[in-house]
Amino acid sequence: MSPWRMTRWERGNLPPGTDTASDPGGPATRADEPERRHEALVSVRLGPSAPGSHLVEYLRHEPCAVAAWWIAADVDAVVRLSAGSITVLHRAVADLRLRARVEVAEANYILRALDLTTAAGTLAATDARMGSAA
Repeated sequence: MSPWRMTRWERGNLPPGTDTASDPGGPATRADEPERRHEALVSVRLGPSAPGSHLVEYLRHEPCAVAAWWIAADVDAVVRLSAGSITVLHRAVADLRLRARVEVAEANYILRALDLTTAAGTLAATDARMGSAA
């Protein structure tokens, strides 16, 4: 390939902060960046013949299962799954559907956390505006 068509990375000029020790097929990460985790909350409804103990036993051996809760709602349980890649997370959701004998498994993928912290001054100013508008 002509050096004019090559990117600077293909010519050997790596961008700053690139981890050269990682394998070439994997993504390069900086040392100060936290590892990106992909997560999902999966609502589970058990099949009529599937006991809850089967789901619990399956989740104990599932490496992506982080937490689970029994729910009093239209679903029987909510399972939190976490994986290093979105492909592994999709596979964990599919395995939950197939191997845990659940009737319905609806996945809600987590994009990012909401920042619920707010400065006290900002909250007081918002309350003052709301009170003066009424």
